Amino acid sequence: MTIRRLLPALALVVGLALVVAVLPALAQDGQPCPTCPVTFETPSILDPGSKGALEISQLFYVVTGIAIVVFVGVEGLLLYSILRFRNRPASEAQQFHGNTKLELVWTIVPAIILVVLLGFTLRTMASVRAPMEGEPLKVKVIGHQWWWEFQYPDWGIKTANQMYVPVGRPIQVELISDNVQHGFWAPQLFGKMDALPGHPNKLSFLVSEPGQYGAQCTQMCGEQHAMMRFSIEAVSASEFSSWALAQTAEAPAPTTEAAIRGQATFVRNCAACHAVKGTDAQGGVGPNLTHVASRDYIAGGILSIEGSLLTDNLGLWIYHAKEVKSGTSMPNFSDINPTTNKPTLSAQEVDDVVAYLITLK
Repeated sequence: MTIRRLLPALALVVGLALVVAVLPALAQDGQPCPTCPVTFETPSILDPGSKGALEISQLFYVVTGIAIVVFVGVEGLLLYSILRFRNRPASEAQQFHGNTKLELVWTIVPAIILVVLLGFTLRTMASVRAPMEGEPLKVKVIGHQWWWEFQYPDWGIKTANQMYVPVGRPIQVELISDNVQHGFWAPQLFGKMDALPGHPNKLSFLVSEPGQYGAQCTQMCGEQHAMMRFSIEAVSASEFSSWALAQTAEAPAPTTEAAIRGQATFVRNCAACHAVKGTDAQGGVGPNLTHVASRDYIAGGILSIEGSLLTDNLGLWIYHAKEVKSGTSMPNFSDINPTTNKPTLSAQEVDDVVAYLITLK
């Protein structure tokens, strides 16, 4: 067997190894989720936006590099053995006991590799969990079925599905679930953390670059698990202060006739589940809607309400929530009321509620 005849097999092994190495990156190529109208990009650990995520991505490269070397070495030796010693007559077969030195080598070398990987992993864990300097911003995160609530206790803010944070300041998250187990993960910013009912978990991170970071529930929490998405909006300190001050304000009073009618309809039909600061709506089952029109999307990342989609998708969600997101607690207000034999809300009433909600900025 000449080296020239062996080269194609080795080239195939190397090519397969490279494909395996780059597949994760190709799968996270920054394209929006094809089944979701929201526009934040698919997150990737290969594009870190915080020091902790950078440490995690570096560990990924180390582990992947070692794995490629091992894969190429083992498969190369396997192919060489198959090609070099193939199809020999039985009369030429040799029987031998073994090679003690070789057996020691293939036992000790993997053990050394695992010890090295353990060392890199422990170093990364210590770095990621190290205390951060500076006054942290406290955020309480609650996992619902199927959306995320973000509370800022120092500001008295309650919002949903978009978590605003200032760049360069430590963020201290208290994470909990009010139903089943969820997984809280923004791959570009921090590692996965479980949201558990009755057992708060804590994590800290510091965003180094402004931007919108996509995130996802990572635990199978029900039929809409894949649509329990959220984003972390990293902005400058001054932009965060402006956003926070705007969020603490009460909802503006409606001025148009349609919005005034819509507020009355909203309080009458939605106040048991939703809250709007400054009104009689003080429910806590669904998202706080005090400034809903300032958000980019609703329903856990299912419907975009940016720009021209604001009116249409708010109306769609109110009227056909269970068709848009099956299993949601939000009722279909298009359902027939058995008492009146009419829809719970008429088309005009839905339009009025939408006219009211778009004023909540």
